[in-house]
Amino acid sequence: MPELISFEPATGAELWRGSPSDVNYEIEMARAAWPSWAAAPLAHRIERVRNFANRVRIDLDLFANLIARETGKPMWEARNEVESVVGKVDISVRAYADRTAQRRLDGKAGSRTALRHKPHGVLAVLGPYNFPAHLPNGHIIPALIAGNAIVFKPSEKTPAVGAMLVDYYHKAGIPEGVMRIAQGGPDTGKALSIHSGIDGLLFTGSAQTGLALNRQFAHRPDKILALEMGGNNPIIVWDTKDIHSAAVLVVQSAFLSAGQRCTAARRLIVKHDLYDALIPEVKKIADRLVVGDPHGEPPPFMGPVIDSDVCDRLIESFLALMGRGGRPIRYMAVPIQGKPFLTPGIIDVTDVNDRPDIELFGPLLQVIRVPDFEAAIAEANNTRFGLSASLLGGTHAQYDQFWANSRAGIVNWNAPTNGASSEAPFGGIGLSGNHRPSAYYAADYCAYPVVSSENDVPRAVIGIGLRDDESVVPSEAK
Repeated sequence: MPELISFEPATGAELWRGSPSDVNYEIEMARAAWPSWAAAPLAHRIERVRNFANRVRIDLDLFANLIARETGKPMWEARNEVESVVGKVDISVRAYADRTAQRRLDGKAGSRTALRHKPHGVLAVLGPYNFPAHLPNGHIIPALIAGNAIVFKPSEKTPAVGAMLVDYYHKAGIPEGVMRIAQGGPDTGKALSIHSGIDGLLFTGSAQTGLALNRQFAHRPDKILALEMGGNNPIIVWDTKDIHSAAVLVVQSAFLSAGQRCTAARRLIVKHDLYDALIPEVKKIADRLVVGDPHGEPPPFMGPVIDSDVCDRLIESFLALMGRGGRPIRYMAVPIQGKPFLTPGIIDVTDVNDRPDIELFGPLLQVIRVPDFEAAIAEANNTRFGLSASLLGGTHAQYDQFWANSRAGIVNWNAPTNGASSEAPFGGIGLSGNHRPSAYYAADYCAYPVVSSENDVPRAVIGIGLRDDESVVPSEAK
């Protein structure tokens, strides 16, 4: 098998090198270790994941540095990611107690109904490259608390972060058999997803891969499948006097993490009468954004996108929109030749027919002018995705109308499309997910409910349908 190599996007330097994993071996190890982990007291499992959080907290800057180097995101943002990894533990402990609490309902004469939850078994976790620690950790921690064993495949673009994350689990006392890693590319992911030894798969990534997994699991209702996919997210700007704040929120929504967030705003929908005031302000702020090395001074707002292939595809997408009639507001450009740095691109696509309903995963914002609020909502819903949507400005009544009619799992008012809280459920509809939201609700798909009718002693009578004389045998039976 060819070696797996990771390069730093900002410098092109080799960062990590390793061999693809043996998926059969990793699953065999997890299956052997799972029963004892599942049988361990919940308090023991919680102690181990809290130990994990403490170890990561101590090494926060070390871990953040690796994330910044392998993804290209600025150090300040990488530190935020590591803080989210740490914070996920306490949130998941609370969520498990809330969402999967044991309950008993007393009945007659000592009878009662008990509700408990069991882990599924061995779960595969497929992680993305944009948040290579936080997002897989968001699946893994709730799954470990519930008593599952894990086989985790990091993105082939961020194997070093994946390896360090798993090392922290092991150092925290989580058994090596319980927490396995399967390094490799798409072939490794496919081998893991089709393996008969997994009891479910937790996925974060593109809609294209998520759809393939959904088809693959369609004939396996016995296996849990949780899909967290992307979005073609709208942000509407309506009547507001604070144009500057609205423009700041648009820029944050569209260009944070170089646009490499599933919740990033892809489409800016603006009232026609507000266009001439808002768009120059958005462009002015975008012009000021520092695009640079993750460790640079002053700290950049954006680093590079993940690699040159992604960079080239985004440039091609911008040019394709221009070719269809899009009017450039701010050209997307490569400021450092040979490196995947991109400046923010903004393009008016109001007059583009058959706009492609795809997730352009990078710093590219499409602008659409509309005449009235009903048209704005219709345009916001003009997508097969349904992850995040925001309204900036407008009245309380308009927000109520927007909330009621938006097809999205996250609907915000005067807030960006991104930056969702881990203390709330996170997920979307359409091509954005399969109705298994993560974050606070991850506990729901990491364990299944078991209902038991329980009595202290067996008591039973048949009160109807019996003959008075048990010695009488029906003639048909003679």
